[in-house]
Amino acid sequence: MVIPFTKASACGNDFLIIDGPLVSSDLAEFTRRICDRHNGVGADGVEWLFPCVDAEIEARLINADGSAAEISGNGTRCVAAYLCAESQKESVVIRTGAGLKTCTIKAHSGKTFEFESAMGIPQVNGESAVRTSFGDVKGTRVSMGNPHFVVLVSEFWSDWQKRAAELQHDASFPEGVNIELARIQDRRDVDVRFFERGVGETQSSGTGSCAAAVAVIASGRADSPLRVHAPGGTQVVRFEKEVFLQGPAQLIFQGEFFV
Repeated sequence: MVIPFTKASACGNDFLIIDGPLVSSDLAEFTRRICDRHNGVGADGVEWLFPCVDAEIEARLINADGSAAEISGNGTRCVAAYLCAESQKESVVIRTGAGLKTCTIKAHSGKTFEFESAMGIPQVNGESAVRTSFGDVKGTRVSMGNPHFVVLVSEFWSDWQKRAAELQHDASFPEGVNIELARIQDRRDVDVRFFERGVGETQSSGTGSCAAAVAVIASGRADSPLRVHAPGGTQVVRFEKEVFLQGPAQLIFQGEFFV
């Protein structure tokens, strides 16, 4: 038995796109297998697609470790690229675990798309401190339909992945949390590093970019639109009560996974 898939990437945040009804086995276990970077295809997660009555498609995200997540901004954009390549549409609505998201093409060349995605109204829950083995860490809790903890830093810690992992598992985050470290360049630019639930360090993050931008703008330290720079590339966040995220998504290849 073989399962067809499409691999896509948004600023180095890579996903597999698979029709959910094709797989009758445990989706979490299957996701762990196919996302393995040594014995599988390799990816940060799988966007499982299902028929939907109020959108073009429903996308259910499962992270590389088999855990479910409400949404990935980058993953949703990858799904949009997949749908637009198939249908020639200029705009698509995708149902996620965080509600309906509309992705509109801003540019297109071959298998690379630039989208602006309407990401909804964020919840900014203010600054709080988390006690860790390396001292108390202050950050801003932001929900983009999934949980984030944004920490402003003057420089990225040399062991930031280790510290982010400790923050992520603090008891004050019972459902887990995505960690963003944000270093402000100026009022229009911020550098961010991402440590995500179920994955660890990622090259980029769509909802993480939104959360970091919202936290920085809400603090009065930056203005909208804000360029969010990450190792995988740059995305632009526009925060006008609702959040809009603009960035690329590239379809990389299609293949078959042997079951």
